[in-house]
Amino acid sequence: MASQIIVTGAAGFIGRNVVAELNARGHTDLLLVDVLGREAKWKNLRGLKFEDLVAPDEFLALIASGAIKDAQALIHLGACSSTTETDADYLLRNNYRYTRSLCEWSLQKQVRFIYASSAATYGDGSLGYQDDAGSLDALHPLNMYGYSKHLFDLWARNHQHFRHIAGLKYFNVYGPYEDHKGDMCSMVRKGYDQIRKDGRIRLFRSYRSDYADGEQKRDFIYVRDAVNVTLYFLENPTISGLFNCGNARARTWKDLAHATFRAMGIEPKIEIIDMPDVLKGKYQYFTEAPMAKLASVGYTRPFTSLEDGVRDYVSQYLAAPA
Repeated sequence: MASQIIVTGAAGFIGRNVVAELNARGHTDLLLVDVLGREAKWKNLRGLKFEDLVAPDEFLALIASGAIKDAQALIHLGACSSTTETDADYLLRNNYRYTRSLCEWSLQKQVRFIYASSAATYGDGSLGYQDDAGSLDALHPLNMYGYSKHLFDLWARNHQHFRHIAGLKYFNVYGPYEDHKGDMCSMVRKGYDQIRKDGRIRLFRSYRSDYADGEQKRDFIYVRDAVNVTLYFLENPTISGLFNCGNARARTWKDLAHATFRAMGIEPKIEIIDMPDVLKGKYQYFTEAPMAKLASVGYTRPFTSLEDGVRDYVSQYLAAPA
C-alpha cells in the first residue's frame, strides 16, 4: 500500500493542479493542508480525491503529536504569495518559519520534502538567474515576499539540506484555478477579463529607457508544466537541490497580450497605464530561467509555448461553459 502524500497550499493555484495530477496518476491517499477562509477558494477542491483536509496550524499540531505515521512525501506549496504584502513579521512566520518547521520534521521522519521557492528571490536580475545554491548570498530580493522565500533557501543551503530536499524557483506561472488570487492573478486571467469588459488590455508603462512600454519581459510557464516539474522530484526522490522552474525563454507583456487576444479571436487593443507607486523600484523588468540544471538531472519533457498555453487556458477553462 502506498504511503500518504501531504500537499500544503492544496486549494491554491499550483497546489490544486498538483493534487489533480496526483489523482490522475492514481494517488488518492492525500492529506491536504490549506486555509479556506470565507471566500470561494474551497471551489478549487471540487472534483478532487483526498483522505483529509486540515488547516496549517492543525497540521503543525498533528506532526508535533506524532499523529502522522506513514507519509511518503510533503509537497509544500502553501505561502503568502503577495508581492505587495507589507507585514514583514507575518511573512517571516508564514513563509519562512513554517517552511522551516515542516522541513525539519520531514528530514527527521525521512519524508521526501519538495517546496516552492520563487523567482522573486533573484531581485532585479542583475546577477542573473542561475539556480546555483552557492550564489544565494549575493541575491537581493526587491520585496518582502521574495526575501521570505530567500531566507529559507539560505537556511537550507547553510545546513546542507539540499542534499536531501528539492526546492523549485517558480517563475511566472499562469493557468486554470488561479481565480481566487485576485490582484495576484496572472496577466492572462486579468487580460481576459479586461478584454471581455471593454475590449482592451492594460499594460504598465516602462520607466527604463532600455525597455519600451509593455515590452518588459518575463519567463511565463504554463501551470501544467510547473506541475510536471514538481512531480518529477516526487517520482525521483534521490534527486535533490535547488532548481529553476520556468520556460527558459523571456517574452514581453505585449506577446502575452497578443496571445490572449488571438485565443479569444479579437483584434488587439492595448492601453499603456502608469505603474502603481507601490511597484516602482520593486518591479522585475526581465526574468528568464536557465533550465540546464533541471535537464542535467534527467528532466526531458518539452515546455508549452506561451501561445499554446494561453490558447489552452482560454479555450478549455476561461471561455469554457460553466
